[in-house]
Amino acid sequence: MFRRLVPIAALLAACDPLANTFEPVSAVRSDRTYAGAGKSPAAAPTGDTLNVMTWNVKFAGGRIDFWFDCFGDRNVMTRAEVDANMNGLIAKIKQSDPDVLLLQECDVGSFRVAGVDMMRRFVDETSLGYGVYASHWRSQFIPVNNLRNMDSGNAILAKWPLTNATRYQLPLRGDADALYRQFYLKRNMLVADLDVPGKRKITLVNVHTEAYAKDGTKKRHIEQFEAKVKDLAARGRVVAGGDLNSVPPGTTKVKDFPDQVCKDPDFPPDQYGEEVEWLRDLYTTYDAAIPLADYVKDNSPWYSYTADKNGAWNRTLDHLFTNGKFKAGSGVMHQDAARGGMATLPLSDHAPLSAELDLSQ
Repeated sequence: MFRRLVPIAALLAACDPLANTFEPVSAVRSDRTYAGAGKSPAAAPTGDTLNVMTWNVKFAGGRIDFWFDCFGDRNVMTRAEVDANMNGLIAKIKQSDPDVLLLQECDVGSFRVAGVDMMRRFVDETSLGYGVYASHWRSQFIPVNNLRNMDSGNAILAKWPLTNATRYQLPLRGDADALYRQFYLKRNMLVADLDVPGKRKITLVNVHTEAYAKDGTKKRHIEQFEAKVKDLAARGRVVAGGDLNSVPPGTTKVKDFPDQVCKDPDFPPDQYGEEVEWLRDLYTTYDAAIPLADYVKDNSPWYSYTADKNGAWNRTLDHLFTNGKFKAGSGVMHQDAARGGMATLPLSDHAPLSAELDLSQ
């Protein structure tokens, strides 16, 4: 897609920048801080756990066959399609009722989602009445694929106000020229503090690492995420996670997935053979929502991704960690009614992952 973009972008290079750049570290702007209409902070938790979830919601794309999946050629959605897909996402959030939700691929006003501000709908229509947002792909105009304006990124939602929200820029991929990178995703980590009433302060870290670069950018993103978690963990309680686009140690299937149908060189097939140890330190240093001993026995209950709407979850890309403790046995990959209480395959190409954080420690 971006190779096809460059010749057109070159004609526009002399004009004002169409794709936004970001500072290495920047406070989240006030217009990217959300509060639900008429919402007040939830009451203090009555128990000693906090339900934390992470979910890549695929910009409310549901299971429409988009160009990047190579199952179809769709680029944008109608308002009716976006509303229907949002209704499904909101229904799942209500059903699982997390106290904190880390979101990836959340759009605010992009043309591809018919101008819908997904953050506004989430904070207005769920019990998660507060949110912060950080763009990873923002452009006034993308001159291919009818994408037009774009604003997509990471978000953190909670039942209580979030403070000190900060966007940390991740390294840009190096296997492309400067003009290509101008219009490519500027991935980030979003960090915010949450004071849980009557309990304690928790620092939340949300990340969505590189998927397609061939120059080691993904590994650098994971290393920077790990470094940030280590730094914050030295100061207090941390919960960190997101879509790391990489598999846990102990993964048995690392290539030749049935949903890999792309022939486009921009979207190379996933091969994790060199990556199976990249998350080892995270899984051994911190408590994980996916218990590594359980995962090694059987990967399949923890699968969280497939590009094929007619297929099945077939690899694990989504993760949650804490320097505290998750309640034993509370980790759930919300794959279907049996695991999570509701089918999620129709809602996104990722399943949500949740666990109960122990607040007593």
